[in-house]
Amino acid sequence: MYKIIGADGKEYGPATAGQLRQWMAEGRANAQTPTLAPGAPEWKPLGALPEFAGHFAPPIPPAIGPLKPGTSTAGQLPKTNSFATAGLIFGILSLTCCCGCPFNILGLVFSLIGLSQINRHPELYEGRGLAIAGLILSGASLVLGFVLAFLNFALHPTNIGWHFKSF
Repeated sequence: MYKIIGADGKEYGPATAGQLRQWMAEGRANAQTPTLAPGAPEWKPLGALPEFAGHFAPPIPPAIGPLKPGTSTAGQLPKTNSFATAGLIFGILSLTCCCGCPFNILGLVFSLIGLSQINRHPELYEGRGLAIAGLILSGASLVLGFVLAFLNFALHPTNIGWHFKSF
């Protein structure tokens, strides 16, 4: 004879296996209902007892939807965009080197390409912050270069002729 603990916390039984099957059919017992089998030393879930395990449907696995068209990277983590990384590196070089050119131009180009790829395929790439930092550093270097060149020509107007003669 079996004993069970109902949803209300009360103990029911002794009951036969047939009565337990009827209670399962009525929804009064389920696979998680604590049950004390005859001669058993401890309470176990009803679904864990071999004589009742077949009466409960196995859990239904979650449905996996179809992949989006053109998506072949399901389950993969996004990778840092290498153009964004290169743009940041060139942006740093453009500010640390004595002359920013050509690093500032390269930093702008690589950062813009990286940002474009990240915006087009956010499921594939990450690194938006790297691309933006590369744009800011490269742009700042380019502006700084123009300002310094303008100041040089403004403060030393006699050097303009010398600069043009060197070409």
